[in-house]
Amino acid sequence: MIRLPLVLLFAAGLFSIGMYGVLARRNAVMVLMSIELMLNAVNVNLVAFSQHLQDLTGQAFALFVIAVAAAEIGIGLALVILLYRNRESSDVDEVNLLKW
Repeated sequence: MIRLPLVLLFAAGLFSIGMYGVLARRNAVMVLMSIELMLNAVNVNLVAFSQHLQDLTGQAFALFVIAVAAAEIGIGLALVILLYRNRESSDVDEVNLLKW
């Protein structure tokens, strides 16, 4: 049986890598991938606590997070494609479409 602190340490590392990707990358697709990595770290935590507490609530929440992540990547990818068509770049620093 895997110990809970090891799984939590793994999830913290995964979340940290995702956070670095969001903060350091300029490409919108890489930012979306980093957000997905952070959501997967949350899922690892939910399933680990669900197994540790012998309760299925965490696994149900993990399924909900997976559904939200799928919707987020669909909408996000559509926005990136629209941004690329309009600006010829997917650089998030150049996005000022909502500026007055």
